[in-house]
Amino acid sequence: MRKFDTKVQHLKYKVLREVAREAWAGRLAQTALDIPKTIVPGKVPTMRCCIYKERAILAERVKIAMGGDQNNPNVIEVIDIACDECPVGGYEVTGACRGCLAHRCEDVCRFGAITFDDNHVAHIDKSKCKECGACAKVCPYSAIRNYKRPCETACKVGAISMGDEKQACIDNSKCISCGACVYQCPFGAITDKSFILDVIDILKGGRDKSYKVYAVVAPSISSQFTYAKLGQVITGLKELGFHTVIEAALGADMVAQAESKELAEKGFLTSSCCPAFVDFIEKNYPSLVANISHNLSPMATIAKYIKEHEAPCKIVFIGPCTAKKMEVQKERIKPYVDAAMTFEELQALFDSTDLDITTLPEGYLDNASYFGRIFARCGGLSDAVAEGLKEQNIDFDLKPCSCDGIEACKLALLQKSRGRLDANFIEGMACVGGCIGGAGCLTHGEKNKAEVDKYGKEALEKTISDAVAVLKKD
Repeated sequence: MRKFDTKVQHLKYKVLREVAREAWAGRLAQTALDIPKTIVPGKVPTMRCCIYKERAILAERVKIAMGGDQNNPNVIEVIDIACDECPVGGYEVTGACRGCLAHRCEDVCRFGAITFDDNHVAHIDKSKCKECGACAKVCPYSAIRNYKRPCETACKVGAISMGDEKQACIDNSKCISCGACVYQCPFGAITDKSFILDVIDILKGGRDKSYKVYAVVAPSISSQFTYAKLGQVITGLKELGFHTVIEAALGADMVAQAESKELAEKGFLTSSCCPAFVDFIEKNYPSLVANISHNLSPMATIAKYIKEHEAPCKIVFIGPCTAKKMEVQKERIKPYVDAAMTFEELQALFDSTDLDITTLPEGYLDNASYFGRIFARCGGLSDAVAEGLKEQNIDFDLKPCSCDGIEACKLALLQKSRGRLDANFIEGMACVGGCIGGAGCLTHGEKNKAEVDKYGKEALEKTISDAVAVLKKD
């Protein structure tokens, strides 16, 4: 078994692998309904109450692996039948209640939701409780706690609530598709749509030489597939049918160069690299939209360059990010990137063809600079912009604010919108840690940042200017 953080990820991978395997063979339309039984073949349930519920949920996973609900524009979906095991949550009285005489909780509750049993222990009537939290604030024993479902806790933008059937509901008007809920749901009831079938179709089309297929890989790949060498992953991609593997970090070098110029001209910018961060600004801080960098993301920047110089070709982005699946659907990006998939999906793609990358020779992935490669972790973009200013001899007093996670982004944007933040460049990363914390990563570990920094130091091109010069020379 490949190394994943959780069994939920492994189950998701198995569905993706089987869907991809059938798609390669050209028989998915005939065999899609059989995949749940392939994954759960016996009579003993391994995850749920019975094999029938397991297979019913797997059938929904297969649909999402095949593109999901076409009527839902969001790439994050809830599997309703899988979302039924979590406690309702809300404010509850714990065993710490001493049955005291003060009854402050009762006095402060304006809705009559607090009652007491024969032992004077408090209870909360859920039908009357408004979740205001007043009782919890006044309890001298801190005996009243607010329990939230993991998905609600994970979603820092308030896009998840419980529906009438006590199942998770996603408010698309608030959701930024960061995937935090996907990774944190212990039952895998929230997941991201897969476009792995589009990728397979693209690869199949490239086999007749009518166009070349390029893989643009995120620099966070250096912290993934730890059971093999990075060079073997690159060779594996070519074995799948990709003509060339290009670093998104090269696009990051180009962005750093252009963004430093734009910053000096405008005086204040927010970064445009993280699509979830950009989406958050557009939905919550309209007054700051004009300050979003006009540069494309590194993914789109390098893809645009390839499309302009290597036509005809198709481009697939591979990275840790679920929000990239939304970004590639934007009209501004569509002409350059044909599909996006995660590292989880790439692992499934390898194994769907029985490709053991550990047996392959090492390929090469070079030309991006150290600064382009460290975009993958929080603070890397700000460091690259500082280097861009330096290399281009631009006299500008950079005051960066690197936001680690969407909560930090929210605070910085709020302060800036009210004139209380002394920063002229806000680097926003929706995922804690940056891209290395993305929901589509195989693993999430403390060593990931060190791996990215190590990968950056291995760059042949030591400056941004050198990396961009080599690219344009080629």
